[in-house]
Amino acid sequence: MSLAVAVPLLSACFSEPSPHEAVSQFLVGWQTGDYASAAERTDGDPKVVRKALEQAGLQLDAASIRFSLKGLSTSGDDADAKFQVRIDLGDNNPLWQYDNNLPLHLVDGVWKVRWSPSVIHPQLHPGQRFAVKVPPTGRQPIEDRDGDALQTEATLYVAGVFPARVKDPVGVCERLFQVTGFAQDRLLSRIRSAPPEDFVPLVTFGGNKYAQLRDRLDEIPDLQIEKRLQPVKPAQPVDIIGSVSANTPETEQQLGGPLLAGDTFGQGGLQKAYQDQLTGSTGTKVITYDLKTSEQVAELAQWPGRANTTSVKTTIDRGVQQSADLAVSGTAPATLVAIDAPTGEILAVGSHEMNQEKDGLDGRFPPGTTFSIVAGEGLFGAGGLDPEQKVPCPADRLVGGARFQQAMPTDGTVPTLVPGTAPTVAANFANGCVTALASLSRRVSAGALTQAATRFGIGGKWSLPLRSFSGTMPPAASDAAKAKIIAGQTVRVSPLSMALVAGAVASGTWRPPTLVTSPASPDLSSDVPPVAPPSPIPLDTGTLAKLRALMRAGVTTGTSAPAAAPGAKVYGVSSGVTYVDKKHSRSLSWFVGWQGDIAVAVLTETTDPAASARIAGQFFRSARNAA
Repeated sequence: MSLAVAVPLLSACFSEPSPHEAVSQFLVGWQTGDYASAAERTDGDPKVVRKALEQAGLQLDAASIRFSLKGLSTSGDDADAKFQVRIDLGDNNPLWQYDNNLPLHLVDGVWKVRWSPSVIHPQLHPGQRFAVKVPPTGRQPIEDRDGDALQTEATLYVAGVFPARVKDPVGVCERLFQVTGFAQDRLLSRIRSAPPEDFVPLVTFGGNKYAQLRDRLDEIPDLQIEKRLQPVKPAQPVDIIGSVSANTPETEQQLGGPLLAGDTFGQGGLQKAYQDQLTGSTGTKVITYDLKTSEQVAELAQWPGRANTTSVKTTIDRGVQQSADLAVSGTAPATLVAIDAPTGEILAVGSHEMNQEKDGLDGRFPPGTTFSIVAGEGLFGAGGLDPEQKVPCPADRLVGGARFQQAMPTDGTVPTLVPGTAPTVAANFANGCVTALASLSRRVSAGALTQAATRFGIGGKWSLPLRSFSGTMPPAASDAAKAKIIAGQTVRVSPLSMALVAGAVASGTWRPPTLVTSPASPDLSSDVPPVAPPSPIPLDTGTLAKLRALMRAGVTTGTSAPAAAPGAKVYGVSSGVTYVDKKHSRSLSWFVGWQGDIAVAVLTETTDPAASARIAGQFFRSARNAA
């Protein structure tokens, strides 16, 4: 226990027979841990008084005890001091404050404190002790959109003791420190401050860690192991849900303060973002116990703590998630983000050898010619470019000094809908002809491209509780710069941002993404209000009709044909793009589109430009069958 002087109590200039000096020396001695000095100013047995004052601090696990004198009255040989006690219970617990009286009387001409345990607290009587009771609280679940838990229960192993049965608490804590690294003094304080007959959790282990340490733990006398089920094993999407671990010394350092042994710690995803809501805060009670019977006598103070939220409810759809997981379970690294087009709610994030949060929500990739969906809003808007206009698709083209090359089919033909003629803008869009699409940069202004990107949420601010990336687009200062934007070479987007682009074309309105519907913010205790999500942005109906027709052609006659699925029509475009990432060349395949109300973006790391369209087709077939 660490005690510190908080306030100058009384001047020591008073001399006997005034009681002021006795009050000052007793309280200062108690406050600073000089219990022998404090005991000398009482009429009790110095050994008994010294032990009682010391034990009170240990039994409360007090970080500090401070006093404020409120008044002093004298009547003949008797006096009475009124004072306030402020006890810091430590471990992030509240401050306990109460008022008490200090009775004094003259003994052989010297003022002495009339000793009894009630000097420590008015309700503490002989044969009693303090204890701090900390009822455990279980972790709340993260749920899907239907209220089903997105994690399963796993067994945690809690090592603890029953204080009344421990013969050598110091030895137990020393050996636990050697095994686990938890501070020995903190473990000992928890034992000393707990109710004698209650099980006191000291250290919690996951299954693997417990298996490694079991033999060493079994050797510690009086240490008990309790099994507890906690909802900690994440279901898909595991990176979005996040993992949960038992409390460790490293955890306490990360959170900036000691935790209780039974506490669990979210290590990533929503489990980490909503740590406070999922665990709440543990309530605390200060009680007195009878030393002979170990029965509770009185409850002196109680702090309920902050209650857990009922759960963290997400927009994840278990059936859609299963379809996404199945679709991406190939050999190449891939991620698939599916949203509900009418609402922007994230339904699923599937992945294979890619991270669902880092790559699916927060990835920063060039979209290739799938970005022509966004650019098309500027090109076709306000009565602009005619989709039926003929535009050649050469293998190589210079635009404003920038060179673009089109990957040709293996048979050497130029992609076109009508053999022997120049393809239309619609055909080039459907086939992702980069040379043709780049040449359209002269037909659109920089302002129109910027406005189109804004209407599709590119570069906007979202309010998701996890890391996410809405995209960036460089200035379109020249024809070459505009061409690179249309070709999706200098733009950076995440699969989530492109799924929202598809959802906007499908529904007619761009909407910001939503992942969690309750609670509203992952930091309910913050004084800073949560960031409001951006407003939905309606798109021009005339432009929408053209974009939808082009994206339908991408699946029926263009390179996205592998995405076709039975049931509702599939719309989409795909592309392949190669770029340099941290001095390494990477090849990506994209598909961006929708079927019914489900819009998706699929990203695969491969040289096969049709790979993502095939994944999308499998996803749509599976999702349709599961509906």
